[in-house]
Amino acid sequence: MATASLVLPEVATRRAIRGADNRRATRLLLGSSASARTLAVIALVLMTLVWLLPFAWAIITSFKTEQDAASAATVWPASGWSLQAYTNVLTKGDLPIWMLNSVITAVLVTLITVVVSAMAGYAFSRTMFRGRAFALALTVASIMVPGQILIVPLFQQMLAFQMVDTYAGIILPQVVAPVMVFILKKFFDGIPSELLDAARVDGAGPWRTFFTIAVPLSKSILVAVAIFTFIGAWNNFLWPFIVTTDSALMTIPVGIATVTETYGLQYARTMASAMLAALPLLVVFMLFQRQIVRGVATTGLGGQ
Repeated sequence: MATASLVLPEVATRRAIRGADNRRATRLLLGSSASARTLAVIALVLMTLVWLLPFAWAIITSFKTEQDAASAATVWPASGWSLQAYTNVLTKGDLPIWMLNSVITAVLVTLITVVVSAMAGYAFSRTMFRGRAFALALTVASIMVPGQILIVPLFQQMLAFQMVDTYAGIILPQVVAPVMVFILKKFFDGIPSELLDAARVDGAGPWRTFFTIAVPLSKSILVAVAIFTFIGAWNNFLWPFIVTTDSALMTIPVGIATVTETYGLQYARTMASAMLAALPLLVVFMLFQRQIVRGVATTGLGGQ
């Protein structure tokens, strides 16, 4: 009872501080005028409705029959709500396989990208080696090269290494993320040198210093990099579309494109596939929305 009586005032104090911070942020964002706040809220509501309208239309269409979806007469299903489109895509198509392929490729791309980018960013930030300035300049310059230009040489490399229609062919070209290396390098620049020097005085080598000092201090930026990498890998259409021809290896964005080619233009089936494809990203956003917002705010990263 005594412990609970001590914890409750502490929780109330934290809530009061958080509420004061939220009110201060609202005043800074919307101003102190009540009319300005009202106009801002109305504008935000209208923008939200405009953003949600296509999403709502897709959800409603996915629960229609194909006859109702093909008819433009009514917004709501004339024949009632139906799960037939979801049943068809889950039982009569390759959607479960495509989702499994997307999970495998997106998770592996995220893991490899975070590990490699963190090591490279730390090396550029905290170690000295011959050619460091040239390698860093080359990394920064590669950020400006559009990915579409690299499609042909990448495909030729995959052909030479016999990686076309393989998981390795889908994954490896996507783990090259110079923008993530640069972002992590800038973050590691901000870690106080005294912390790393103290670890070295205690006998820690470069690897121990990296894993026991730098990585724990970089959890927030690493989570942000992982989330944006996962979203980018999940939504990536162009490269998996080019490097795969086998339906059993297609990711979900590529597979959905083949639904129309295979079954003709079926609105309900296509919308049901799109809703199922977006479901994992919605779960990721709901679980990590604070980290996503913090990542955008601290890194200026808007997606890969």
